[in-house]
Amino acid sequence: MSARLLDGRAVAGDLRAQARERAEALATATGGPPRLAIVRFSTDGPSAIYATSVSRAASRAGLEPVIVQPKDGADTAQVVDLIRGLGAGPGAGPGAGPGAAGIVVAQPIPERLDGAAIVGAIDPSRDVDGATPVNAGHLARNEPALVPATARAVMTLLRASEIGVAGRRVVVIGRSPVIGRPVALLLLAANATVTVCHRATADLASETRRAEILVVAAGSPGLVTRDMVAPGAVVIDCGINECEEGICGDVAADVRDVASALSPVPGGVGPVTAMMIVEQTLDAAERLHGVGRPQAGSRLSSTS
Repeated sequence: MSARLLDGRAVAGDLRAQARERAEALATATGGPPRLAIVRFSTDGPSAIYATSVSRAASRAGLEPVIVQPKDGADTAQVVDLIRGLGAGPGAGPGAGPGAAGIVVAQPIPERLDGAAIVGAIDPSRDVDGATPVNAGHLARNEPALVPATARAVMTLLRASEIGVAGRRVVVIGRSPVIGRPVALLLLAANATVTVCHRATADLASETRRAEILVVAAGSPGLVTRDMVAPGAVVIDCGINECEEGICGDVAADVRDVASALSPVPGGVGPVTAMMIVEQTLDAAERLHGVGRPQAGSRLSSTS
């Protein structure tokens, strides 16, 4: 058996074409493309890589991305003020122009800063990476919300690959508020039976071998090996790690010999994640300006 590779780049390309139509409609209705403010904390490393990836995807989809970097040595209060200004009126925020429809804070946030306070400063209606406590609460209650982008990307990739989740046994490795917890909630909303595993799980392999769909978001290179995967299982690798050979995931290469489908790293979940930021920025802009397709009343089980 050789796993079918789930092509996130192709999925992202299809989504981009749809997003451009929405962006053009917004630009016509409002006099300019919707803006996405991306706050990063350095010009290199993971924060910069993420900011660049999201900025590129936004630009290709017809949005106007603006990368904003706090001054060197800025304290938490200064960063909070900066973020609060990004969604305000004309001229608010350095380079942000007439208020950003979407605001993203690229992780990781430096340890010297209060990450919770910084994320909490984002206007929940512009929180297009679903990071704020308000949107996390909506997600937990299965209410319309802006959702963490990688978690939404997992669901989008499964749906685009015609892999159903209702009634299936799903195991999620990882319980972070960014991927593990939210993807588990989205899967529950889609009627999967979900088990969440983490570093304290006893006999991880026995849990993963029960999965019909395995979602891995542990941040540990090569954590999942072929002996941990049931023959024919679908494996979604959300890991992004720096390895000797470049970027690698949390799933070892030999898993493709037993899985029926596998998302590669790179080229799987990653490209779709950036497009989820784009889509949710368009959602936020359409709500803000009262144009485009209606958003009220949608349910997470059908939209994510």
